[in-house]
Amino acid sequence: MLRLHRARFRALVAATCTAVLGVTLLSGAGSASAGETPASDTTAAAPAPAAAAGDKVVGYFTNWGVYDRNYHVKNIETSGSAAKLTHINYAFGNVAGGKCTIGDSFADYEKAYTADQSVDGTADAWDQPLRGNFNQLRKLKKLHPGLKVVWSFGGWSWSGGFTEAAKNPAAFAKSCHDLVEDPRWADVFDGIDIDWEYPNACGLTCDTSGRDAFKNVMSAMRTAFGSDLVTAAITADGSDGGKIDATDYAGAAQYLDWYNPMTYDFFGAFAAQGPTAPHSPLTSYEGIPTEGFNTDAAISKLKGLGIPSEKLLLGIGFYGRGWSGVTQKEPGGTATGAAPGKYEAGIEDYKILKNSCPANGTVAGTAYAFCGGQWWSYDTPATIAGKMAYKNQQGLGGTFFWELSGDTGDGELIKSID
Repeated sequence: MLRLHRARFRALVAATCTAVLGVTLLSGAGSASAGETPASDTTAAAPAPAAAAGDKVVGYFTNWGVYDRNYHVKNIETSGSAAKLTHINYAFGNVAGGKCTIGDSFADYEKAYTADQSVDGTADAWDQPLRGNFNQLRKLKKLHPGLKVVWSFGGWSWSGGFTEAAKNPAAFAKSCHDLVEDPRWADVFDGIDIDWEYPNACGLTCDTSGRDAFKNVMSAMRTAFGSDLVTAAITADGSDGGKIDATDYAGAAQYLDWYNPMTYDFFGAFAAQGPTAPHSPLTSYEGIPTEGFNTDAAISKLKGLGIPSEKLLLGIGFYGRGWSGVTQKEPGGTATGAAPGKYEAGIEDYKILKNSCPANGTVAGTAYAFCGGQWWSYDTPATIAGKMAYKNQQGLGGTFFWELSGDTGDGELIKSID
């Protein structure tokens, strides 16, 4: 990495972000509005140099993607994405009965792959002890020896089991270690990711396990997994009194290699009538529906708690969220409901949106598109470049994204992550 004088580095970052995003970044904790430069910025003393940014690139691979989406481990290789990744988060294992459990045995380790579907061109044998995604990931790691695979447990639909699991953290952690390190696939996985949505707060269900429950679980995970990777996907709610405040993320940080703050899904057609707003804003902006619902607010809050910047990764969505019945191009318009999506109303992959509703505006460091009464927001290569400048300025540990199948066949988005 080139060593730049700190004033020159700041100027370079600011110029990049202003050109790409129309956003001026601050070195401190606050958020700048889109296109707004604080008046004091031109006279302030030069800031301290940013911490060195990390180079982790973590992509989620979903086990259900092998069905309707027809996205397989081989696609990670043929798209060129495997060569860009440092880690794959395999989603999801379930949490039930106080234990880590298999999410989908057929997709995970039973599905037979033909030669043309397989990473290395070799078909699975009928009596093969391990098949499915796990065996394909094993083959992918042989092609890329530095690639790590982490098994993620929970997620939006399966986080309800954490409340019971948190009652006995040691037993829960042991069950997870026993499953991840099952002799049939122990060489496939390099650690565990906990995706609890959300400890001591409400997601699909509401958890009341208490402020210390998450920290206790992560302490037990570190004890069980030793030097293996232990990570967690966490809320990015930076609002006052929001989900970050509901649990002791700072206290738990000592036990984790890094956090994945989910800096997307802030806004969407789950508010069916709008107002339209970007689902993954980098900063606040004038008219944002909820203050604190943006990437910079979350990162600033987590860093303000004392969590080291290198233990925070920047989240990117490889998809968009959209409304229908919209008459206003700019954000803040009303809607009549969710825009149609191939797999779920209100959500569509980037690889589809880039052609079906191309971006024609930007706000708060992300793109939006208005076409045929639909309003979508999503990241593009240009806005990802701006977010990478922010990641570097903040000294974050790297980037993660949800999820691999949303990218184009030639990995257009992942190539924008440096």
